[in-house]
Amino acid sequence: MVVGDPYAGKSSIIKVLQDAMSAIKNDPKFVNVLTYFCNPKSITQNQLYGVFDMDTQEWSDGVLAIKIRDCAESESPDRKWICFDGPVDAVWIENMNTVLDDNKKLCLNSGQIIKLKPTMTIMFQVDDLSQASPATVSRCGMVLLESGQLGHNVHITSYCASLRDLFEPKTCDKLEKYFHYMVDLCVEFTRVNCKFPCPGTGAFVVQHIIKMVQCYV
Repeated sequence: MVVGDPYAGKSSIIKVLQDAMSAIKNDPKFVNVLTYFCNPKSITQNQLYGVFDMDTQEWSDGVLAIKIRDCAESESPDRKWICFDGPVDAVWIENMNTVLDDNKKLCLNSGQIIKLKPTMTIMFQVDDLSQASPATVSRCGMVLLESGQLGHNVHITSYCASLRDLFEPKTCDKLEKYFHYMVDLCVEFTRVNCKFPCPGTGAFVVQHIIKMVQCYV
């Protein structure tokens, strides 16, 4: 489980690790990595795992069941990371307990059991674990990311670096200098004087400033 606030870098560290391992796949200790993302709260539990239709007496597989079966039946040596990018709560995560423990089996209501291969990894990207049960938390390894440690200046540096293909380096350097100065003032001003309908960090504000600058420029 990768735990942290929005803009803490959860998606980025997973992508960087995937790219790094794939880049050195010629090394015998590493192989290519494939990542599959799913938001478990964007669909119903029946659409996620599957449902038995009482009218037709047929079982319809869910999104997760299909993806895990495809990965389990694949003969490819590639590593497969199935990443759940969304909140963890007791409504849907309890069905994953047999997947997360030593058995590594997905048990469906249809009676089918899908055994995970050693090349498969289940990941979670979550803001917090307030709704997760101790049984779920104890089955997972944790990586905690604090957005305060990352700061918001890295977003400005990254954005200005992406402009170097469009503008002269001298212009980008000057823009980045002014950007850092003004954004620090703006973030502090909003923190002291403004009310947020939704809680947001400095990085959240900076991302919106960048989008506004892009829009006007």
